[in-house]
Amino acid sequence: MQDRRSQAALYHLYAPKLYAVSLRYMGTEVDAQDVLQEVFIKIFRALPAFRGDGSSEGWMRRIVVNTAIEQIRKKHLLTTLIAEQQEETLESETASAIDQLSEQELLRMIQSLPPGYRSVFNLYVVEGYAHKEIASMLEITEGTSKSQLARARAMLQEKIKSLSLP
Repeated sequence: MQDRRSQAALYHLYAPKLYAVSLRYMGTEVDAQDVLQEVFIKIFRALPAFRGDGSSEGWMRRIVVNTAIEQIRKKHLLTTLIAEQQEETLESETASAIDQLSEQELLRMIQSLPPGYRSVFNLYVVEGYAHKEIASMLEITEGTSKSQLARARAMLQEKIKSLSLP
C-alpha cells in the first residue's frame, strides 16, 4: 500500500511540470496526456534502477522528451524533410512583440507549428540540445535540424508580426 501512496505523491509533485514539457512537443492536450501517462508508467518501472547520479526531475524530463519523440515517430509526423538553409535571427521589432505576449499565447503559437519544426524548436531553444544531438535523436541530418529551426523561427516571427500590426 505504501508504494501506491509514494507513486501518487510522486505523480502529484511532478505531473504538472512534466505535462508542460509533453505539451510543448505534442500538438494536442490529448496527445500530451497520453505521453504523460506512458511516462509515469516508465518512471514507476525504472525507479528502482535510478542511481541518483543527476537530479530526479532532470531524469524524468529526459523520459518525457524521449517518449514524446517516440510518439511523434510512431505517428509519422517527422516524415517531411526540408532543404538546408541559413538560420534566421529574430528582428528587434519581433523581439519587442514577444515581450508583450503571454506565456499561453506563446505556447499556443509553438503548438501550432508543424510537428517537425515544433520538435526541433523545443529541443534546441527550450531544452538546449545541439543540432548534432537533435539530428541523432530525431534521425535526421544536422542540416535538416538547422533548417527546421530556421523555418520554425520564421513561422513564429510571422505569427508575432501579425499580432503587432495595428
